[in-house]
Amino acid sequence: MLIVVSPAKSLDYESKLATKKFSEPEMLDRSDALVSVMAKKSPDEISSMMHVSPALGELNFTRFQEWERPFTTENARPAILAFDGDVYTGMDAPNSFSERDFTHAQKTLRILSGLYGVLRPLDLMQPYRLEMGTKLKTSEGNNLYDFWGTEIAENLNDAIEQSPGANVLINLASNEYFGAVDTSVISAPIVAPVFLDAKGSGDYKIVSFFAKRARGVMSAWIIQNRISTRKALVDFEGMGYHYDSERSSNDRPVFIRRSDD
Repeated sequence: MLIVVSPAKSLDYESKLATKKFSEPEMLDRSDALVSVMAKKSPDEISSMMHVSPALGELNFTRFQEWERPFTTENARPAILAFDGDVYTGMDAPNSFSERDFTHAQKTLRILSGLYGVLRPLDLMQPYRLEMGTKLKTSEGNNLYDFWGTEIAENLNDAIEQSPGANVLINLASNEYFGAVDTSVISAPIVAPVFLDAKGSGDYKIVSFFAKRARGVMSAWIIQNRISTRKALVDFEGMGYHYDSERSSNDRPVFIRRSDD
């Protein structure tokens, strides 16, 4: 079983590391190619391209200028401990993962990235911002989907074959990022859990903030409980969600939660 999640815009390069384990990203040569393109852009161009403030444009300009190899624990940080958004708050790896959990996560979790393609949890990562939906022209095309082509899917296929348990891909990533996965290349069934919330007598719907956090909570639950089959997903009850068989299908298990607030 292999889980895929999205990265986060927020980063943490200050807190104490929860593990000393680390690895090197597998697609760094391709990352180098993207950095070479981005390093030629001005702060204003980066700000306009990414739709961010001038301050963030300047910050990311500096990051691309300072990119260097080799990656070390002095200039980079394991990805699962560097990202700091809602998914990673839900996962809570720094506080809840044991050393064995980090080792198991390395086999069963992948983070999709606009710059790095695919990251394993312990892969060292230098700070960056380059969302998968960015319209960046390269020799491969007009955007990052063109740039990565089938490479991300091929990498995931290799990981699925080596991961413990049944050959299945659990998609807990956003549409923006999973759109970079050429599903025609994936040789395993794809299961995409859905989290729905409702208040009072209202209808169930996806609430982005809660859904993102639930994806992280489910990821951690799968890792820490060594879940290895898609049938076992129905037992997930994190954050008060529970499996709804009537709304679910084999490749789209639905988890619902109702609040009286």
